[in-house]
Amino acid sequence: MDREGAPYLRIVEELRRRIAAGELAAGDRLPSTRQIVQEWEVAMATASKVLSRLQEEGLARAVPGVGTVVAGREAVARTHVQDLTRQRIVRAAIRVADGEGLAAVSMRRVSTELGASAMSLYRHVAGKDELIHLMADAVYGDDPPPERVPRGWREQLELALRQQWRIYRRHSWLARAVSLTRPEFVPNGMAHTDRLLRALDGVGLDANAMMHAVLSLLSYVRGAAVSLEAEEQARTETGITDDDWMREREAELGTLFASGAYPTLAKVVEQPGLDLDLDSVFEFGLRRQLDGLAVLVARARGGRRD
Repeated sequence: MDREGAPYLRIVEELRRRIAAGELAAGDRLPSTRQIVQEWEVAMATASKVLSRLQEEGLARAVPGVGTVVAGREAVARTHVQDLTRQRIVRAAIRVADGEGLAAVSMRRVSTELGASAMSLYRHVAGKDELIHLMADAVYGDDPPPERVPRGWREQLELALRQQWRIYRRHSWLARAVSLTRPEFVPNGMAHTDRLLRALDGVGLDANAMMHAVLSLLSYVRGAAVSLEAEEQARTETGITDDDWMREREAELGTLFASGAYPTLAKVVEQPGLDLDLDSVFEFGLRRQLDGLAVLVARARGGRRD
């Protein structure tokens, strides 16, 4: 399916038609995301993208406490500058990123989401870089470390790393918003890192080994999560699930395997019972990472140094 045939664009076109025909007049409420999901049987992210696109085109505006309405009616005022807060700006940016990806986030795009001028946002946020920093801090803070943790170091790490994976799952843009080589000091993110270090404190590793172990684990989770945003965007824009995508390419894959150029890959892929997705890859890799770390911990407790 080409980009112009994406489900959200077809819905945008239909709502444009209704506005042009007068079926939806200036000031009328547009269908909510939930109504779009029900009427067109699309994902919530697709519905959000529909309303965002109409706002970008100037056909709609968001009215706090009301919803998204057709633009052009004087009685429907844009959000007043005094109603803006840093928290509202950050939450609007997160909605944009969740629905359309990190690349869609800009001061202008977020101002459209809020029904405010782009310049008014700069009174609360210095620019896009600070906004992304605040977004990352907010989503980490939405899922803080639990107060009660298991006793064993491995169990503590498993709990913490799976929680990070869930955060990435909910906010697929986050993996591209954070860096481990040039980290931003995100307080709520640092709390998660501190938790990982705490799990390894006292198991026999020195500070250098502890930090390398934690950064290796964080790099693994982030690396596994990098594919999430592209995968979610592909599903949103095409309406095609991962399984459907693979089924459409079975003939092409069969031709490639029949060439004999990839004998081992063909043998493995064609085995019955193969079950592969990003979650299973993450779980497999996490266990193997921790298996390796367990060997290092055992050596450290035995007084051996690598």
